[in-house]
Amino acid sequence: MDALKDRDPAHIGAYTLLARLGAGGMGQVYLARSPGGRLVAIKVIRDEITDHPEALARFRREVETVRAVRSAYTANLIDASLDSAPYWLATEYVSGPTLSRAVGERGALPAETCRGLFAALAEGLAAVHAHGVTHRDLKPQNVILAAQGPQLIDFGIARGAGQTALTEAGFAPGTPGFTAPEVLLRNEVGPAADVFALGATLAYAATGRPPFGRGEPAGVSYRAVHESVDLAGVDAELASLIEACVAKDPAARPGLGDVIARCGVRAALVEDAVYAGLAPMAEAVPSTPPVRQPGSVLPAPPAHPPVSPHELPTAGAPHGHGYTPTQVSQSASGGRRRRTAPWMAAVAVGVAAGVGGVFVLMAPDDDKTGGDPAGGRSKSPSSSASTASKGVPAYAGDKIDRALWYSDTGKCQLPPEERAGNGFMGSISDPDHPDASSETLTFDGRVQVGFRNKFEADSGKPYYITVSVKPPHDIDPSTGKPVGGKLIDNANVGYTSKPIDLYGDDPLAWKYLTYPDDFHSWVEGKPQPAIPLTNDPGDWTVQFHHIRTPDDYTSIMCDGFTVK
Repeated sequence: MDALKDRDPAHIGAYTLLARLGAGGMGQVYLARSPGGRLVAIKVIRDEITDHPEALARFRREVETVRAVRSAYTANLIDASLDSAPYWLATEYVSGPTLSRAVGERGALPAETCRGLFAALAEGLAAVHAHGVTHRDLKPQNVILAAQGPQLIDFGIARGAGQTALTEAGFAPGTPGFTAPEVLLRNEVGPAADVFALGATLAYAATGRPPFGRGEPAGVSYRAVHESVDLAGVDAELASLIEACVAKDPAARPGLGDVIARCGVRAALVEDAVYAGLAPMAEAVPSTPPVRQPGSVLPAPPAHPPVSPHELPTAGAPHGHGYTPTQVSQSASGGRRRRTAPWMAAVAVGVAAGVGGVFVLMAPDDDKTGGDPAGGRSKSPSSSASTASKGVPAYAGDKIDRALWYSDTGKCQLPPEERAGNGFMGSISDPDHPDASSETLTFDGRVQVGFRNKFEADSGKPYYITVSVKPPHDIDPSTGKPVGGKLIDNANVGYTSKPIDLYGDDPLAWKYLTYPDDFHSWVEGKPQPAIPLTNDPGDWTVQFHHIRTPDDYTSIMCDGFTVK
């Protein structure tokens, strides 16, 4: 949790504020103490949206929902103020990390722990549904791993039977990657949609990865509707249950009673050693308000939209307790938010990358004044590209990656997952034929991949890049050639390079890597050599990734080349 800022109020109603718990599109959440000493979490709606009728209606509905839903799996409503601004509600304060934070810091949970959590959350949802309410935004951030068992929080977009969804003003119907296909396609909300979200949430718990990958909300939602959930490495029986819950057809999903039965729980979740070991992650509660820090009372809307909310599970929960009010998206037609599809921001420069060339990722309104993946520029690089620095990721582990580059279109069929920022550049060339023309160039031995950022950084933090080079087809590691001679599309990340700080010793210099020399696949942390290019002729895919840990990296640019 964060200290109060100097312009935060000392009190909300009769409650003394102690700390900040988190923030979202609706407003700020505080830890507070009642006059009698009871700890509560107070959500205060932002002043900027109090005049928005749909926003206020949504907040009032959240209060009524929390008031109606009382169970062992939800924080009870303590108090609320709905008559005049500031509007707020106070619920029980539940101590414990969010599932998002726990997995983000400790990694994926064991299968047996996942089964216990699966059953407990299914029981909690059943209690919510028994009150005639669907949650509509179940996700790792909205599950608190309390000592007494998991708790469901944030009913900001919950719906009762017969209620109308508030989507006309741009309210997102859930979180991409955890929202069911029928909600995305038809706004068809019901208990089955919560089952989908439950399955997606447990997929995250079991893998430590977003269930349908990262990226722009539209891309993640597309995968949730059309593609399979990421369950690589998950216990087969648990994976089968998760797959059933995230079935595309809501009628094919099991009921919550069936979910509980299939989990086969024989002991209380709180007796699970792994679950119990997460309790110490809860932060100590201040008995008096901490020293305040300069700042404004409530966070103002960002000048540019933040990283999409579905990325938050692997990025970690907000500071402290992790209460995360559901975000309100601005209407695309509202004029306050301009979004450009990432594949529209890639500008080709020079010859086509399939035969060697340079390509640049730039914002459409790039004013040449600066910018970088961290959002700024300066003259002080943070670390060296040529030497290992503290915190540098060791490698990029293999994971599901369905991006493929096709020479007939000169494009990847999936957009990048993360926007790199202004000025990021990449190149693909043939070091063995430097003088060959584009008409005669043939990749048959090595490929040189380069990258740079044309602006320096001012964040003082490293920004590590790893490059992946992927054959067009699934490769048998024992032969180094396509599996069984069959031309099955490669759905993995391919061979990856050692992570390199984008800014390095010379922040503006090109950094180069050579395939296959500088590339490996990684099996349980052990490197395996990359295959020769000629082992798999066809269209190869090159991706540049922003890497944070071996299991946490996202593509920021995609291109490719052809092996004859």
